[in-house]
Amino acid sequence: MDQQQAQNQIEQLRSQINKYNHQYHVEDNPSVSDYEYDQKMNELMELETQFPELVTSDSPSQRVGGAPLDAFEKVQHTVPMLSLANAFGEDDLIRFDRRVREGLGVDEVSYVCELKIDGLAVSLRYENGTFVQGATRGDGTIGEDITNNLKTIRSIPLRIDQQDTIEVRGEALMPQKSFLALNKAKEDNAEEAFANPRNAAAGSLRQLNPKIAAKRNLDIFLYAVGQWEVGTLSTHSERLTYLKEIGFKTNPEWRICNNIEEAINYVNSWVEERSNLNYDIDGIVIKVDRLDYQETLGFTAKSPRWAIAYKFPAEEVITKLYDIELSVGRTGVVTPTALLNPVKVAGTTVQRASLHNEDLIREKDIRINDTVVIKKAGDIIPEVVRVLSDERTGEEQVFQMPSDCPACGSELVRLEEEVALRCINPSCPAQLKEGLIHFVSRNAMNIDGLGEKVIEQLFHENLVHTIADLYKLERKELLKLERMGEKSVENLLAAIEVSKQNSLERLLFGLGIRHVGSKAARTLAEQFETIDHIVEATFEDYTSIYEIGEKMADSIVRYFDETRVKQLIDELRSLGLNMEYKGIRKSDKQEDSLFTDKTVVLTGKLEVLSREEAKEKIEAYGGKVTGSVSKKTDILIAGADAGSKLDKAKELGITVWDEQELREALKE
Repeated sequence: MDQQQAQNQIEQLRSQINKYNHQYHVEDNPSVSDYEYDQKMNELMELETQFPELVTSDSPSQRVGGAPLDAFEKVQHTVPMLSLANAFGEDDLIRFDRRVREGLGVDEVSYVCELKIDGLAVSLRYENGTFVQGATRGDGTIGEDITNNLKTIRSIPLRIDQQDTIEVRGEALMPQKSFLALNKAKEDNAEEAFANPRNAAAGSLRQLNPKIAAKRNLDIFLYAVGQWEVGTLSTHSERLTYLKEIGFKTNPEWRICNNIEEAINYVNSWVEERSNLNYDIDGIVIKVDRLDYQETLGFTAKSPRWAIAYKFPAEEVITKLYDIELSVGRTGVVTPTALLNPVKVAGTTVQRASLHNEDLIREKDIRINDTVVIKKAGDIIPEVVRVLSDERTGEEQVFQMPSDCPACGSELVRLEEEVALRCINPSCPAQLKEGLIHFVSRNAMNIDGLGEKVIEQLFHENLVHTIADLYKLERKELLKLERMGEKSVENLLAAIEVSKQNSLERLLFGLGIRHVGSKAARTLAEQFETIDHIVEATFEDYTSIYEIGEKMADSIVRYFDETRVKQLIDELRSLGLNMEYKGIRKSDKQEDSLFTDKTVVLTGKLEVLSREEAKEKIEAYGGKVTGSVSKKTDILIAGADAGSKLDKAKELGITVWDEQELREALKE
């Protein structure tokens, strides 16, 4: 057999196997036996072994392959993966409908109702019809590249009949049958079982070895699009239908409801019916059907205004509260936690529940040894709902908050207008440890490899006490720690070194200034540009910024007035940490620029700027960066090896720039 004959036979086999996969895993209607399927797959793999130059990434033989990864790469979502606002009762849905109708100025709106799958949100990216990248939701802006693991899900097509660059989104899940089989195998091997299918699915997709994920028999439902312009579709229901037509697995239970009353009936029908499904759901998602209505309604900072997630009522169970434990957070707040006899709630075993503060304990009259009712708020966070006082035997003990910090022994204080008791000792070990955990977290300095357990080890071994100590860690010290081999230590030290170059807003957020979140940290960094300017600023300077209120301004002034903080800043500077804002400086911005109100597409490889840097700079100058070329595109930035997007831009007569022209427009 020559190469051309092999090519023809390989393409025929791939087409047949893809068809069999779709029939079995998407349509649930297999047309061949397992034996016939395996014969075809073996034939394909033999041919690809003989002609390795004909192997492609989208071949069915490549669903499981490749060596285990050392770590997952970060992926920036072209279109943010926002979360949905929640509804917990019919009144919330009625208010949502009223806001929608008032926002649109219409009397009635049609909705699409879909089952809210309890899994892991992922995005799938296709270029020229080939699946090229899959990512987790992450924080909505940046996720992790789990392409190889997602390829093991056979209901995900590796090729589709759609040549544009598109991104679809959905929920990866573990069916109940797969979950039960997995936990039985774990129990047989004396391993800890997964608490629920969602945790099992998430854990499987975050395995660095795709061969492990392949054994877990995961599935997926697609329900949305990210980067994708299909101009002929005018409703979300048409999108769902089209997704199915081109080979994606969508959930068959979605319905069009002509008004909110029909949507509420749909919700109520699934409260009991959900137990009959072979996968977990935790609610119903309700979306405005018309896409032009969605565009008109737009988004808040966190979620779309045209959709809402109805969460099913939380399951309530009874258990015994046998003790109350105290913990100290990074800001010194002392939080009581209920210790419970283990009990299963909403699919997981619960042994602890936050009691928030002393006033809540008094209000609910919670005592040690009480019989209590607990639930998971939003099916996530365990909480004590109420005490069954009729069950009391006289052995119950009234709980008293201590007067001294349980971590350092310092006197606890209740600051003005605060409910919580607080330790104000800046050297409190519990606060220092929690502060370190916050400093290295994803939204702060984002130091890979420095998770909570590693921080606790470092703290326990007296290797770190302040955040500056993180930048003084030595290889020989780290190698002495448990589960820290040569490769782990090398990666950790490299991640710490890389974090020194973070832009100022990450450092500001990492410092843990009270009332200063990640958004406020970015605002401060952009406004003042350097840490020195921030330290020197006055209360009036801060409150002159629209986003900064008096409470936050007072907290910032108090923080930077402390001698120990100024010493810390000087020490971090001497250790090589960047103290400047790396985004587009406020002084460089123009009210009007070449990019104002322009839609821009980036393609090909840029030599000087990274794709993320270019996107950030264009958007800072008022432009909008999208991922696909259309009639709405104003400028295409073409780097090296630009492909089909460049051809399409030329066909449509769109302005094309090279990287040098981009940098000139950005005043680089």
